[in-house]
Amino acid sequence: MKMNQKKTIAQCYYIFFVNGALALMIGSLLPYLRETYGIDYRIAGFLVSAHSIGNLCSSFLGGALPIWLGRKKTALLLCTSGVVAFLLMTVTGNPLLLILAFFLTGINRGAVSNFNNAIINDVSGGKAAALNLLHAFFCTGALLSPFVVLLFVRNSSANWIFAAFLMAGAIATELAVIWRMTVPNNYPAKAENARNDWSFLRNKRFVIACGILFSYMCAEQAINGWLVTYLKDTGIMSEEFSQIMASLLWGVILIGRLTSAALSTRIEKPKLLLANSIGYVAFFVLLITARSSAPCIAGIIGIGFFMAGLYPTTIASIGDIAGRYPLALSFVLTFAGAGAILMPSVVGVAAQHIGIYGGMSVIVVAVAVSFLFILWNYLNSRRVSKHPNL
Repeated sequence: MKMNQKKTIAQCYYIFFVNGALALMIGSLLPYLRETYGIDYRIAGFLVSAHSIGNLCSSFLGGALPIWLGRKKTALLLCTSGVVAFLLMTVTGNPLLLILAFFLTGINRGAVSNFNNAIINDVSGGKAAALNLLHAFFCTGALLSPFVVLLFVRNSSANWIFAAFLMAGAIATELAVIWRMTVPNNYPAKAENARNDWSFLRNKRFVIACGILFSYMCAEQAINGWLVTYLKDTGIMSEEFSQIMASLLWGVILIGRLTSAALSTRIEKPKLLLANSIGYVAFFVLLITARSSAPCIAGIIGIGFFMAGLYPTTIASIGDIAGRYPLALSFVLTFAGAGAILMPSVVGVAAQHIGIYGGMSVIVVAVAVSFLFILWNYLNSRRVSKHPNL
């Protein structure tokens, strides 16, 4: 690999580190926003979903705009919204403006996700190890984010505002890195022999991947957005330990993604996905049935480890399709973003009516659906291997 390619990969890893911090900052700040501005569960759910809506819109724009603007200018344009978002949170408790702020954080997150996944896929040739390592840096940022919040609020919960300021500054450095980056295939639609039709939508493997990512993101975004609030409001853990559990989750996800990166070179992707999904289902059931800290911690550790490789391994499994069709990656990320919109609001509405326990229990539907899609993916891969001409 050439030196300029290594530099580009390193820059992508830093950008995804910041993006990971942004992703978990949403859930870490949510309890303090509720306290400061008097927000109920229903509105809080809408805030998390607004983030996901922004992510969805950005995933689509991040795939379409580079055709005219190029990847770099598109990323710079969309990522600026993150700075505006965190500054806006600090100045108003107006529900509509807060929804706008969370929407803009999603715009930033989706732009970075599309930008980085596309570049790493191009440079590495769609290798699962490279994509898992990229997402490991995301995990590292997410892991540190709750500790940053705890550092600021240890004397007063009102100091969450400084964590928001720091996040705005970190996104500004992200913009500086993108500005200086040498972006490969900056105008992907203009590449030689590029196919910009929608025939990839007829590919069964691609359709299954969309189903996996849709249901997976339903669960992941709901867990990220509600875990701290759930643990704190149920009294299972204190405010401080609830934040630590969010970091623990992403610390284990980091270990899980590094493990998946190593295993992906020796185990077929469908088998790896199936093994991870079985553990994911089992430990999520443990989490939502736990009423004390010990089994709850075990559930969080298991969820983190087994869910870790699902997203990057699924993306890697359709790397050849994404390479042939410039719009394919944008489409699958957009579809995943649509899944992330649904569940946080459903949890919030359910929690408002039947309590936070009931709200979190709804997530099990998304976890079960993702398992069924992964099982279908495994069975389909076996059928294709036995009958390659079908």
